[in-house]
Amino acid sequence: MLPLLCTCARLKRSTRIVSAHYDAALAPAGISVAQFSLLRQLQRAGPSTLSDFAAATAFDRTTLNRTLAPLEAKGWVASGQGRDKRSRVVRITDEARAVMRKATPLWEKAQAEIGAALGEEGAALDAAFDRLEGLAA
Repeated sequence: MLPLLCTCARLKRSTRIVSAHYDAALAPAGISVAQFSLLRQLQRAGPSTLSDFAAATAFDRTTLNRTLAPLEAKGWVASGQGRDKRSRVVRITDEARAVMRKATPLWEKAQAEIGAALGEEGAALDAAFDRLEGLAA
């Protein structure tokens, strides 16, 4: 296999591998890692305007709206009008909380497996991710 020298390509490849690992682990709960992550962030944030939640998750508002649509269709996210007619507030539902309770131990196991695979370098990788997130500002 040819080495991938581009940092972006290597990160994307690693992301696909890690996501597949989490997706396989979460499959018994009927949720993907992308859905789990977004629901967990919304659960922590509490009811939020779409704009505020987009900013908190580094999504643009249009992409976040499209990403939330399937979660709304499953009944995992509810939305309603905000303080003014132009804003939309999103929140996690009780049905989503039940799915999250089932999925969390599966996620924790996958998280531990990824941590073990990264070994001591995991902490350095987390620090590097923190620095990369600074590019979003």
